[in-house]
Amino acid sequence: MINKSTKTIVCFGEILWDIFPKGRKIGGAPFNVAYNLNKMGIDARMISRVGNDDLGKELLEKISNANISVNECQIDPNHDTGTVIAKIDENNEAHYTIVEPVAWDFIEWKDEYVNLVKNTEAFVFGSLGTRNNISKQTLQKLLDIAPYKVFDINLRPPFISQEDIVQFMKKSDLVKMNKSELRQLLDWIGVEYVTEEKAVQYVRKYFNLEAIIITKGSKGAVYHDKDNYIYAEAIKVAIRDTVGSGDSFLAGFLAKKVKGSSVNESIENAISLGAFITNSEGACPDYSLETFEKFKTSHKL
Repeated sequence: MINKSTKTIVCFGEILWDIFPKGRKIGGAPFNVAYNLNKMGIDARMISRVGNDDLGKELLEKISNANISVNECQIDPNHDTGTVIAKIDENNEAHYTIVEPVAWDFIEWKDEYVNLVKNTEAFVFGSLGTRNNISKQTLQKLLDIAPYKVFDINLRPPFISQEDIVQFMKKSDLVKMNKSELRQLLDWIGVEYVTEEKAVQYVRKYFNLEAIIITKGSKGAVYHDKDNYIYAEAIKVAIRDTVGSGDSFLAGFLAKKVKGSSVNESIENAISLGAFITNSEGACPDYSLETFEKFKTSHKL
């Protein structure tokens, strides 16, 4: 049993099964963040929706077994639990089909969410969970009451709405994106990419963000707020797979930030957790905080 802090972070959006040729794994970017926050000792809550089917019941059982509350996870009587079908091509590359419509497209508003979200240290959401108007409308209400909003853009074609993403950027405090998403965003607002630093600084000011994070895989990450522009190198590890590495990075950062750690400490924890998950199999491997801390100590930045 994890000794959780009194710090709570709420994640909103998709929870699903990634179905690979060799079996299925629990997934969904917001859930990956919640799972790893929980491992870091944060009281992570997941607002989502599963179907009233065997896959949904198994998901709820796994979430509960991971010591994460299922109280905010709705059960849909009419739609199936979310699935993503992964196919591996002749070059060993995975291609994904995100099935629709599914239960997490229909996350309904509940008055009981108000106190939870008003009092959370951070509220985490992405763009995929808004592809249906019902979940999107619920999210918009939650954003109106969340004190600190964290947007992980996480573009997933063809479920991309330029208008929605720009509006969500304007409502956010912290935004995480990768390098290609940064370029896409600049294109949408009609700004030419010159250098990475100028692009990051422009986007932060344009959207009036408290901070922006750019993840760059094996090339590390960039953090920028009004006082800092930090480049952090990646930790070199043997890559088992890269599934959920960006999600774990965000979890590592937020876990330290909400406990009052410095920006440098938060970034170090983010880089370390991202590397640790990349060195493991799947986005939500079973591990202890002690195991991660040993990894972190032996792979100092």
